[in-house]
Amino acid sequence: MNLEAELKRKNIKRKDLAEKLNLTIGTVSLKLNGKAPITLAEAKEIKSVLKVDIPLEILFHQSDMEMNY
Repeated sequence: MNLEAELKRKNIKRKDLAEKLNLTIGTVSLKLNGKAPITLAEAKEIKSVLKVDIPLEILFHQSDMEMNY
């Protein structure tokens, strides 16, 4: 997921993202690990937190190898 790369690049920890989204660290981890869905509103908020101009479909793109079946 390109999101993980952007989080690392911006030095934003999951704890920080959880606080910004008003979610628990556990919930954020589940969402970033693909075990819980990320809503459109959450995706937009994450993009806002990251302050990037990357389209959502690219920021949240998963390759076939990363997808959980």
